[in-house]
Amino acid sequence: MSVRWLTVFLDTPSTQSPASEAFWQQITGTTASARRGEREEFATLLPSDGDAFIRIQRVDDDDLPSCHLDVHVDDVQLSLADALSLGATLVRDFVDYVVLASPHGFVFCLVPYHGEQTRPAPVVWPGGQHSLVDQLCLDIPADFFVAETAFWAALTGWEQRHGTLPEFDHLARPSGMPLRLLLQKLDDAASGQPVRGHIDFACDDIETEVQRHTALGATFVRHRSWITLRDPVGREYCVTDRNPFTGN
Repeated sequence: MSVRWLTVFLDTPSTQSPASEAFWQQITGTTASARRGEREEFATLLPSDGDAFIRIQRVDDDDLPSCHLDVHVDDVQLSLADALSLGATLVRDFVDYVVLASPHGFVFCLVPYHGEQTRPAPVVWPGGQHSLVDQLCLDIPADFFVAETAFWAALTGWEQRHGTLPEFDHLARPSGMPLRLLLQKLDDAASGQPVRGHIDFACDDIETEVQRHTALGATFVRHRSWITLRDPVGREYCVTDRNPFTGN
Protein backbone atom coordinates (compact mmCIF):
# COMPACT_ATOMS: atom_id res chain seq x y z
CA MET A 1 0.00 0.00 0.00
CA SER A 2 1.37 3.42 -0.93
CA VAL A 3 0.29 6.38 1.21
CA ARG A 4 -0.10 9.34 -1.11
CA TRP A 5 -1.42 12.01 1.28
CA LEU A 6 -2.72 12.40 4.84
CA THR A 7 -5.64 14.48 6.10
CA VAL A 8 -6.59 15.06 9.73
CA PHE A 9 -10.28 15.40 10.61
CA LEU A 10 -11.60 17.44 13.53
CA ASP A 11 -14.71 15.58 14.75
CA THR A 12 -17.01 17.81 16.77
CA PRO A 13 -20.53 17.38 18.21
CA SER A 14 -23.02 19.29 16.03
CA THR A 15 -24.15 21.79 18.64
CA GLN A 16 -20.53 22.71 19.44
CA SER A 17 -19.32 22.70 15.87
CA PRO A 18 -19.83 26.38 14.87
CA ALA A 19 -17.56 27.64 17.67
CA SER A 20 -14.97 24.96 16.95
CA GLU A 21 -14.94 25.59 13.21
CA ALA A 22 -14.56 29.35 13.60
CA PHE A 23 -11.70 28.87 16.06
CA TRP A 24 -9.77 26.43 13.88
CA GLN A 25 -10.11 28.64 10.83
CA GLN A 26 -8.64 31.53 12.81
CA ILE A 27 -5.72 29.64 14.32
CA THR A 28 -4.78 27.92 11.05
CA GLY A 29 -5.36 30.89 8.71
CA THR A 30 -7.75 28.87 6.55
CA THR A 31 -11.25 29.31 5.16
CA ALA A 32 -14.01 26.71 5.16
CA SER A 33 -15.22 25.16 1.91
CA ALA A 34 -18.86 24.63 1.06
CA ARG A 35 -20.38 21.92 3.23
CA ARG A 36 -21.04 18.48 1.80
CA GLY A 37 -22.48 15.13 2.85
CA GLU A 38 -26.04 13.96 3.38
CA ARG A 39 -26.36 16.14 6.47
CA GLU A 40 -23.82 18.75 5.34
CA GLU A 41 -21.56 17.35 8.02
CA PHE A 42 -18.25 17.73 6.17
CA ALA A 43 -16.13 20.70 5.15
CA THR A 44 -12.50 21.32 4.24
CA LEU A 45 -10.25 24.01 5.73
CA LEU A 46 -8.67 25.62 2.69
CA PRO A 47 -5.15 27.08 3.02
CA SER A 48 -4.07 30.17 1.12
CA ASP A 49 -1.60 28.04 -0.86
CA GLY A 50 -0.86 24.36 -1.30
CA ASP A 51 -3.26 21.46 -0.90
CA ALA A 52 -5.73 21.08 1.94
CA PHE A 53 -5.06 18.54 4.68
CA ILE A 54 -7.39 19.58 7.52
CA ARG A 55 -11.10 18.79 7.41
CA ILE A 56 -14.00 19.08 9.82
CA GLN A 57 -16.90 16.76 10.57
CA ARG A 58 -20.02 17.32 12.62
CA VAL A 59 -20.79 14.21 14.67
CA ASP A 60 -23.58 13.21 17.05
CA ASP A 61 -23.97 15.29 20.20
CA ASP A 62 -23.37 12.19 22.32
CA ASP A 63 -19.81 11.96 20.96
CA LEU A 64 -16.80 13.75 22.41
CA PRO A 65 -14.63 16.15 20.37
CA SER A 66 -11.82 14.14 18.81
CA CYS A 67 -9.85 13.71 15.61
CA HIS A 68 -9.24 10.95 13.10
CA LEU A 69 -6.94 10.38 10.13
CA ASP A 70 -7.70 9.96 6.44
CA VAL A 71 -5.09 7.98 4.51
CA HIS A 72 -5.23 8.76 0.77
CA VAL A 73 -4.43 5.81 -1.49
CA ASP A 74 -4.68 4.89 -5.16
CA ASP A 75 -6.98 1.88 -4.67
CA VAL A 76 -9.18 1.82 -1.57
CA GLN A 77 -10.27 -1.82 -1.77
CA LEU A 78 -6.77 -3.18 -2.40
CA SER A 79 -5.44 -1.05 0.44
CA LEU A 80 -8.26 -2.31 2.68
CA ALA A 81 -7.02 -5.86 2.21
CA ASP A 82 -3.51 -4.76 3.20
CA ALA A 83 -4.74 -2.91 6.29
CA LEU A 84 -6.82 -5.88 7.45
CA SER A 85 -3.86 -8.21 7.02
CA LEU A 86 -1.82 -5.95 9.30
CA GLY A 87 -4.41 -6.07 12.09
CA ALA A 88 -6.87 -3.25 11.36
CA THR A 89 -10.58 -3.81 11.97
CA LEU A 90 -13.24 -2.82 9.44
CA VAL A 91 -15.82 -0.44 10.94
CA ARG A 92 -17.78 0.37 7.78
CA ASP A 93 -17.27 -0.07 4.04
CA PHE A 94 -18.72 2.72 1.89
CA VAL A 95 -16.99 1.19 -1.18
CA ASP A 96 -15.42 4.45 -2.35
CA TYR A 97 -13.94 4.88 1.13
CA VAL A 98 -13.73 2.70 4.24
CA VAL A 99 -13.66 3.36 7.98
CA LEU A 100 -11.22 1.28 10.00
CA ALA A 101 -9.79 1.04 13.50
CA SER A 102 -6.15 0.34 14.28
CA PRO A 103 -5.36 -2.74 16.40
CA HIS A 104 -5.92 -0.72 19.55
CA GLY A 105 -8.76 1.54 18.55
CA PHE A 106 -7.63 4.63 16.63
CA VAL A 107 -10.17 5.39 13.89
CA PHE A 108 -8.87 6.13 10.40
CA CYS A 109 -10.23 6.04 6.87
CA LEU A 110 -8.84 4.89 3.56
CA VAL A 111 -9.92 7.41 0.92
CA PRO A 112 -9.15 7.97 -2.77
CA TYR A 113 -6.12 10.01 -3.74
CA HIS A 114 -6.97 13.01 -5.93
CA GLY A 115 -3.53 14.35 -6.80
CA GLU A 116 -2.71 16.31 -3.63
CA GLN A 117 1.02 16.96 -3.49
CA THR A 118 1.88 20.42 -2.16
CA ARG A 119 2.31 20.98 1.57
CA PRO A 120 1.07 24.50 2.44
CA ALA A 121 3.63 27.04 3.54
CA PRO A 122 3.66 28.16 7.18
CA VAL A 123 1.49 31.18 7.91
CA VAL A 124 3.21 34.39 9.02
CA TRP A 125 1.22 36.17 11.73
CA PRO A 126 1.16 39.85 12.83
CA GLY A 127 3.49 39.00 15.73
CA GLY A 128 6.13 37.92 13.21
CA GLN A 129 5.98 34.21 14.05
CA HIS A 130 5.29 31.41 11.58
CA SER A 131 3.13 28.39 12.35
CA LEU A 132 1.57 25.40 10.67
CA VAL A 133 -0.33 22.29 11.71
CA ASP A 134 2.10 19.59 10.66
CA GLN A 135 1.84 16.64 13.03
CA LEU A 136 -0.70 14.17 14.35
CA CYS A 137 0.36 12.64 17.64
CA LEU A 138 -1.02 9.19 18.44
CA ASP A 139 -1.40 8.85 22.21
CA ILE A 140 -0.77 5.17 22.89
CA PRO A 141 -1.09 3.38 26.25
CA ALA A 142 2.22 1.77 27.19
CA ASP A 143 0.90 -1.78 27.04
CA PHE A 144 -0.11 -1.27 23.38
CA PHE A 145 2.88 0.77 22.26
CA VAL A 146 5.01 -1.87 20.54
CA ALA A 147 2.14 -3.44 18.61
CA GLU A 148 0.47 -0.15 17.66
CA THR A 149 3.65 1.53 16.44
CA ALA A 150 4.56 -1.57 14.42
CA PHE A 151 1.13 -1.42 12.77
CA TRP A 152 1.50 2.22 11.68
CA ALA A 153 5.05 1.70 10.43
CA ALA A 154 3.90 -1.27 8.36
CA LEU A 155 0.75 0.47 7.10
CA THR A 156 2.60 3.56 5.89
CA GLY A 157 5.90 1.92 4.98
CA TRP A 158 7.65 4.77 6.80
CA GLU A 159 10.72 4.18 8.95
CA GLN A 160 10.14 4.29 12.70
CA ARG A 161 12.68 6.46 14.54
CA HIS A 162 13.30 7.18 18.21
CA GLY A 163 12.72 10.70 19.50
CA THR A 164 14.88 12.79 21.80
CA LEU A 165 12.60 11.89 24.73
CA PRO A 166 12.13 8.20 25.64
CA GLU A 167 8.33 8.30 25.41
CA PHE A 168 8.35 9.43 21.77
CA ASP A 169 8.98 7.75 18.43
CA HIS A 170 7.99 9.10 15.04
CA LEU A 171 7.60 7.88 11.49
CA ALA A 172 9.87 9.51 8.90
CA ARG A 173 7.44 11.02 6.40
CA PRO A 174 8.24 11.45 2.70
CA SER A 175 9.15 14.90 1.41
CA GLY A 176 6.08 17.07 0.86
CA MET A 177 3.77 15.01 3.11
CA PRO A 178 1.71 17.49 5.18
CA LEU A 179 1.55 15.50 8.41
CA ARG A 180 4.18 13.68 10.40
CA LEU A 181 3.01 10.86 12.69
CA LEU A 182 4.34 11.18 16.23
CA LEU A 183 3.95 8.12 18.49
CA GLN A 184 3.65 8.92 22.20
CA LYS A 185 3.86 6.24 24.89
CA LEU A 186 1.49 7.14 27.71
CA ASP A 187 2.12 6.20 31.32
CA ASP A 188 0.53 3.25 33.10
CA ALA A 189 -2.50 5.32 34.15
CA ALA A 190 -3.76 5.00 30.56
CA SER A 191 -3.49 1.20 30.54
CA GLY A 192 -6.30 -0.49 28.63
CA GLN A 193 -7.67 2.70 27.07
CA PRO A 194 -7.96 2.98 23.28
CA VAL A 195 -5.43 4.92 21.24
CA ARG A 196 -6.38 8.56 20.73
CA GLY A 197 -4.82 11.37 18.73
CA HIS A 198 -4.19 15.11 18.90
CA ILE A 199 -2.90 17.80 16.57
CA ASP A 200 0.46 19.57 16.93
CA PHE A 201 1.50 22.94 15.51
CA ALA A 202 5.09 23.67 14.52
CA CYS A 203 6.09 27.26 15.32
CA ASP A 204 9.21 29.43 15.50
CA ASP A 205 8.00 31.52 18.48
CA ILE A 206 5.93 29.47 20.92
CA GLU A 207 5.13 32.21 23.43
CA THR A 208 3.83 34.64 20.82
CA GLU A 209 1.88 31.89 19.09
CA VAL A 210 0.26 30.71 22.32
CA GLN A 211 -0.77 34.27 23.16
CA ARG A 212 -2.49 34.44 19.77
CA HIS A 213 -4.35 31.18 20.39
CA THR A 214 -5.50 32.11 23.90
CA ALA A 215 -6.73 35.49 22.66
CA LEU A 216 -8.92 33.57 20.21
CA GLY A 217 -10.39 31.32 22.88
CA ALA A 218 -7.88 28.55 23.65
CA THR A 219 -7.22 27.55 27.27
CA PHE A 220 -3.77 26.82 28.70
CA VAL A 221 -3.34 23.25 29.99
CA ARG A 222 0.37 22.60 30.67
CA HIS A 223 3.90 23.61 29.68
CA ARG A 224 6.79 21.24 29.01
CA SER A 225 9.18 21.87 26.13
CA TRP A 226 5.92 22.38 24.22
CA ILE A 227 2.64 23.94 25.36
CA THR A 228 -0.63 22.03 25.53
CA LEU A 229 -3.82 24.01 24.94
CA ARG A 230 -7.51 23.20 24.84
CA ASP A 231 -9.78 24.54 22.09
CA PRO A 232 -13.22 26.06 22.88
CA VAL A 233 -14.92 22.64 22.85
CA GLY A 234 -12.33 20.93 25.06
CA ARG A 235 -10.13 19.24 22.44
CA GLU A 236 -6.45 19.28 23.43
CA TYR A 237 -3.68 20.15 20.99
CA CYS A 238 -0.06 21.31 21.27
CA VAL A 239 2.15 24.14 20.06
CA THR A 240 5.75 22.96 19.62
CA ASP A 241 9.05 24.58 18.70
CA ARG A 242 9.58 22.29 15.73
CA ASN A 243 10.64 24.13 12.58
CA PRO A 244 7.45 24.97 10.64
CA PHE A 245 9.35 25.10 7.35
CA THR A 246 11.26 21.83 7.55
CA GLY A 247 9.12 19.87 10.01
CA ASN A 248 12.15 19.02 12.17
